[in-house]
Amino acid sequence: MLNPLASIARRWTPSPRTLRRAALSAVVMSVLIIVTGGAVRLTGSGLGCDTWPKCTDDSLFATPEQGLHGAIEFGNRMLTYVLSAAVGWAIVSVRSVKPRRRGLTRLAWVQFWIVLSNAVLGGITVWMGLNPWTVAGHFLAANALLTVAVVTWHRTGEGDTAPRPRVPRPVRRLSWAIAITSGLLIALGTAVTGSGKHAGDSSDVPRMPWDWTNAAHLHAIAAWIVCALAVAMWLVLRAVDAPDDTRARARDLLIVLLLQGGIGYVQYFTGVPEILVGAHMLGSSLMWIAVVRLALSMRERPLSTPAIPAQADPELAKA
Repeated sequence: MLNPLASIARRWTPSPRTLRRAALSAVVMSVLIIVTGGAVRLTGSGLGCDTWPKCTDDSLFATPEQGLHGAIEFGNRMLTYVLSAAVGWAIVSVRSVKPRRRGLTRLAWVQFWIVLSNAVLGGITVWMGLNPWTVAGHFLAANALLTVAVVTWHRTGEGDTAPRPRVPRPVRRLSWAIAITSGLLIALGTAVTGSGKHAGDSSDVPRMPWDWTNAAHLHAIAAWIVCALAVAMWLVLRAVDAPDDTRARARDLLIVLLLQGGIGYVQYFTGVPEILVGAHMLGSSLMWIAVVRLALSMRERPLSTPAIPAQADPELAKA
């Protein structure tokens, strides 16, 4: 007896465009859940729902007594179901591709398990009264989901052959250096948030045990290192005559870093207003997407083309 996914796969084969759109929807929803999660924190709505998985001890939904904060927190929880639907569409579409692509299917399922585990981590965060360490873990797990979603999206446009390098090894190593320092940059950003005024927008929410200005300075140093590496990558790719799309990825990363750095400094010198913090969180997601896409563009997996059957020689056919 076929399971539901196998049954759908037997009856439906997605077009390449549908497959790409399904994978892209998971990327978009991953970014949206990060940004709206930030909005929950910035509006002081992290404890708008008193408990988890219910919103109150007696109600699954937000109640009028919880006001706007309850509505915001409950709305963010409901977006998790939209995210799950997007990931589910990606799983179904990937599973229905023919011939079956097991590696791509595993990537899609990894997204599902990250969504599930991060939902539980979100519940633990509520139970622990917005402990800054669990809040940081919740945010980093959302970025892990974004990473896998971007890789899945990229892989839908590739084949399943062994990857072939498109640039020399030192350039590929530079791309990994950018990815590692960018990941550190994002992690340091949680240290700034966890110790600053927007850890939960309430003095009752605990902070990480260090001065947030020192954390911000360390975060800025990491950002300058990423920028320096990104400029070096842009120059090196021109020197080695890298493919146009790879150079475009390096250009995109520089543009995002420029905008993200500008927002970061403006928010620091203007008292960290909520709207700029939200924009900075969006920029963080866009920066990470650019970093991952740049690293992936360093190699290729050509799409396999079906062999053309041998044709009979018409002269021999007459003999």
